[in-house]
Amino acid sequence: MFSLQGKVAVVTGAGSGIGEAIARAYADAGAKIVILERNKEAGDAVAASLTEASSATCIECDVADEASVKAAAQIALDANDGYIDILVNNAGIGHVGTILTTGGADLDRMYGVNVRGVMFVTQAFLPAMVARKKGVIVNMASIGGIVAVRDRFAYTATKFAVVGMTKCIALDHADDGIRCNCICPGRVETPFVQARLAEYPDPVKAREDMASTQALKRMGQPVEIAAAALYLASDEAAFVTGSSLIIDGGWTAGK
Repeated sequence: MFSLQGKVAVVTGAGSGIGEAIARAYADAGAKIVILERNKEAGDAVAASLTEASSATCIECDVADEASVKAAAQIALDANDGYIDILVNNAGIGHVGTILTTGGADLDRMYGVNVRGVMFVTQAFLPAMVARKKGVIVNMASIGGIVAVRDRFAYTATKFAVVGMTKCIALDHADDGIRCNCICPGRVETPFVQARLAEYPDPVKAREDMASTQALKRMGQPVEIAAAALYLASDEAAFVTGSSLIIDGGWTAGK
């Protein structure tokens, strides 16, 4: 089950965290991996570590820069006979603030990566999928795309947009053989989150506070999100499209 043998998968932002875990899960399932990563050094390191399981490469790319995306996509397509099977729009950034503490530049930056980035990358690869009448797109949204998250005005706005884009892509391209879904994680213990925790006066308490927001009283692990991404990319999910898969340890269960 969940084999990706012989498939080509592009994963953005796979230099660490959830993106890295997804790339590893896909490689273990037999997929050839193409990492699009702004931090080329980190992406190269992940790609090198995957070569025992599968073929993996990294292409430098800033998803917020349309020209960078087009150039990276052309390299990826040229190296894979003009096609890919799976696209994971994972790259994203966060921001803390309410509507009163969020500036226009903050919102523009968030939309540049989290919304325009998803649009640019999808626009670059989707035509090749449509031409073959098959393909899978997995977008990384958030519970912040399902419910409001306190003090995350700009982030929540962008993740609601990702959920909406996912549904539109799924509806518009179902007849083209394309499936598009998104994953909505709760708090996940990524290297980024661990670094933020280390900045608190009491990191242990801060970690406990973050864990307490989930009904299961813990944060998720990147591999748990990767498992969902593997399912959505596999043939076993052939009847799943336009869906938002919530993986949040029960955060939204009572909302």
